[in-house]
Amino acid sequence: MNSNLPYAVHISRDGRLHINGEPTVIPDGVDPSQVVLRILHMEAAASGTPLLANVRDDRSGSVVDFEVMPDGTTQPPTTPTVPETPTVPTAPVTDDLALRLTAAQAAARAHDFDTAVPAADAILQGLAATLGDTASRTLKAAQFRADLAVLEGDYAHATASWTWLALTWYDTLGPGRRRTQVAAGNAAWSWMQLPPDEAAVLAPDLLSMLNEVATPNRTQTIRAQIETRLRHLTP
Repeated sequence: MNSNLPYAVHISRDGRLHINGEPTVIPDGVDPSQVVLRILHMEAAASGTPLLANVRDDRSGSVVDFEVMPDGTTQPPTTPTVPETPTVPTAPVTDDLALRLTAAQAAARAHDFDTAVPAADAILQGLAATLGDTASRTLKAAQFRADLAVLEGDYAHATASWTWLALTWYDTLGPGRRRTQVAAGNAAWSWMQLPPDEAAVLAPDLLSMLNEVATPNRTQTIRAQIETRLRHLTP
């Protein structure tokens, strides 16, 4: 379990979102709860450890505690969370990379993508050059970058990134792993947000990945949705 204090998340009746007391921008047409999960997933993936969250949603009157895992899944907390005065959790900074990653995460939380995206790209490129494309830290940085693409609405980059991550995790971890399945699902979801011209270009790689990383019955529904959309895209 992450030793950091739980993230205090508040969604107001009118849909405004605060995380640890900080207002968070919500893209048009996106539910605040989706933004919460994306941001916490992004930080859990970058740190490699689960993140605790306490979410108070005034729209429904609900209060929920959960953990966000580095692979993108959520689960009940191993111990009850106790919200405290909102503070921004920080990981120990042990090297220049950790410092740069912390800065990129802060920029992403503020939806300052002009800062966050180049920083994430530089971190990913540096790790790939020194550790290799499939090193654990490189893959975590790639996942952070894929989450950034979703948050900023760059669904083409997100589709390509999650497709590559699903294939890479399948090759390195073997079949049937949740992390691979989460990445495959994220790739498919991102693809469904694409405009027709971009969707047509990326569909073959996406469908090939779905066929490779999971048994056909597990991806039958999403593949059918993709193929149905493709038929409508084809003149």
